[in-house]
This record gives sequence, structure tokens and C-alpha cells, in this order.
Amino acid sequence: MIGVALVAIFIVARTVFFTVSERQHALVIAFGNPQEVLIDDPGLHVKLPWYDVVMLDSWNLEYDIRQGQELEIIAANEERLIIDAYVRYRIVEPLMYYEAFKSGADSWRTLKDTGDARLGSVLNGALRNTLGEVTINEIITTKRVELMQQIQRQVAEEARRFGVEIVDVRIRRADFPDQNAERVYERMRSERQQQAQRIRAEGREQAARIEATAQKERTQILAEAEEQSQRIRGRADRQRNAIYNEAYNRDPEFFAFYRSLTSYEQALQDGQTTIILSPDSEFFRYFENVNGR
Repeated sequence: MIGVALVAIFIVARTVFFTVSERQHALVIAFGNPQEVLIDDPGLHVKLPWYDVVMLDSWNLEYDIRQGQELEIIAANEERLIIDAYVRYRIVEPLMYYEAFKSGADSWRTLKDTGDARLGSVLNGALRNTLGEVTINEIITTKRVELMQQIQRQVAEEARRFGVEIVDVRIRRADFPDQNAERVYERMRSERQQQAQRIRAEGREQAARIEATAQKERTQILAEAEEQSQRIRGRADRQRNAIYNEAYNRDPEFFAFYRSLTSYEQALQDGQTTIILSPDSEFFRYFENVNGR
């Protein structure tokens, strides 16, 4: 009798008591209708024996697009692209989540599968709507972050309707189908080569402009320097002539003697100069007489 009583107590305890872990939400259900919602309330709880309990994970969950069929989109430049993406999410409204996906669900696992299928549909739609409006180059490089933020906003807005908070959306890989990958890569190489040629041409044009500007500035600087040097020479010659004139006026005879000595020095400086002149030439007048007579 004691054994039977213990078994009965154990069975009753199994139907009355239930435990909620730190990573779970719990819904107490009576004939398909929620009676109690336990959010962030871990520990031992009590229910009526004929009530059911549905446990929902409260931590971050993940849906991988590869769980469904392969996603292929057509970008704005009419190129096909295979997308591999995933979404991380958290159930923040367990009752709303249950009400949205309870039809045909007999356990948490089937409930989650139904919810993931809905979330996958939302993600696929956001990917097609967003990526179908831009080019492949923008998807892969120039606008990747901006596009991911836009996709996440669309998914988050739709997911809130069934009690889900979107934590993150990421594209793992965006690649071309095998049958046209080589053709696309060849076109991309051709575009890059054209871009490189255009950049080189612009560089040569800019270099030519810089060189022409530098040459113009050089010519202008040399002209200004030559003009300035001519002015300096003019002032120097004027000053020199003034000094010569003043010296000549003071002693014309000595000035003539000095000029003749300077002429001798310049004419005979290498020691090999041959001069054929008449002996009574004016050039040698100071050789015969210091007075030049």
C-alpha cells in the first residue's frame, strides 16, 4: 500500500509541479488557452494537473537561411546571386509568439519550427526587396553595411508582430551561380582594367597640367630674375660710369694711363699674344714715355 501511495504521489507531483530554468519562458495552457505566462521567473512552479506547460527559450536563437531552400536573387544589374545569410533573434513576448504559431504545434520543437519558417519567409522577402534594388558591386563592397542595416530594420519590424526581437542579421556569403560565375568574373576584371586605364589617363593628364604649370612658373621666375638682374646691372653700370667720370675729371692723364695698363693686362695676359702694330701706335705710347708723349 505504501508503494502504491508513493507512486500515486509521484504521478500527482509530476502533473502538478514543473520547473522553469533561467533560459526559459513558460506558458501554462488549459485546453489550448493560455492561463499563465512566466517570463524571467525561473524555479519551481505549481499548476493544475490537467494544465499543460509550453517552454520557450529565452536566450538568443538563430535561424540559418540554409535550413530552407537555397536563396537566389537577381540584382539591379540583372545578375543572379546566391545568398547565404542568418538571423539571430530572441522571443520577448512568449504569449504573442505562441498565439501566432500554436496552430498544429504539439510541442516547443514544432512551435519553433513553425516560427522559424515564418521568420525565414520574412528574411527572404527582406533580402529580395533590398538586394534586388542595388548592383552586385554595392552588395559585395560599397554598400554592404548600409544594406544589412536596412534588411535588419525590415525583418525587425515584421518580427515584432509575433513577439520576436531581432538581435542581428548577417550575410555570410554572396556568390554567383557556378554556371555564370566565370563570365561575371571576366566582366568584373574587364571593368577593373577599364577603371585602371581611366585612372592612369587622368593621372597622366594631371601630371601634364602640373608640369605645364611648373614650366610656366619657372619661365616667369627666370624672366623676373633676369629683369631684376638687368636693373641691378643698370644701376651698377650707372654707378661705375659715375665713378669713372669723377675720376677722369680729377686727373684725366692718370685715368688714361690706368686704362692703358688695363688694356695691356687684358691683351698680354696669356704670354703668347702676338700684336702687329706700328711702332708709333697710340697703343704703345706709355712704353716710350711715362707721360705718354
